[in-house]
Amino acid sequence: MHHPHVETPNITQHVDRLLAEHRTGLLSMTQAIALLRERCGTDRSDADLAGLIAKKAAHLGVAVVSDAH
Repeated sequence: MHHPHVETPNITQHVDRLLAEHRTGLLSMTQAIALLRERCGTDRSDADLAGLIAKKAAHLGVAVVSDAH
């Protein structure tokens, strides 16, 4: 699936790195999104970022706490 966001072609790399850093501890979705925005200045929506993070976290077996609701 192609996203029209060309400002950060390596956003998935940022997500991978973020999750790798927090593999041993819990990371909240809010923290993860804030860190991603800080690192790569993406203009993607929180929901888009949350989906990407959740998908990557599940693939990598990293626990991410959903605290958005």
